[in-house]
Amino acid sequence: MLNLVTKNRSYRRFVQGYAIARETLEKLVNLARLSASAANKQPLKYILSYEPPKNAAIFETLAWAAYLRDWKGPADGERPAAYIIVLNDTGVGSAYCHVDLGIACQSMLLGAVDMGLGGCILASVNRDRLRKELDIPEQFEVLAVVALGKPAEKVVVERAEGDIKYWRDPDGVHHVPKRPLEEIIIDL
Repeated sequence: MLNLVTKNRSYRRFVQGYAIARETLEKLVNLARLSASAANKQPLKYILSYEPPKNAAIFETLAWAAYLRDWKGPADGERPAAYIIVLNDTGVGSAYCHVDLGIACQSMLLGAVDMGLGGCILASVNRDRLRKELDIPEQFEVLAVVALGKPAEKVVVERAEGDIKYWRDPDGVHHVPKRPLEEIIIDL
């Protein structure tokens, strides 16, 4: 499990031509479906995208990697091969849909890593534009977009020495500083 969690990074560059089938996305959503849900309300719904025209429309609504100020997101050829848009069905009425969102996304991304894929949860989404592009009914609140694909970048987890901002070195390796365990456990 430690290896799976460690490999589950926010990948932002992919082998764009690596196709992901609908069935693969359905398996990932099934992992989310089987995950815990506050009060078992199960308010989350999902839109699957795995075809280039729809992927392109979704891509244009996303903002990538806020700490990498000079980087506008994956270049053509490095873009995700698929997306899962996570929605809150407001008709279900769950005050804890954002808790469910975190659980569901983690389940899907762990499943993706187990399948040899990687992904990134994007909350910086032009929701109005995405709603218009895909004709999403008003009943559904766009919570996040999970970008998926075959990773085309190396991501390294390292000990944070004060600064926790992720960064890229000159070779394009993505570095993710993590606070040490002794810093985050509070002994009372």
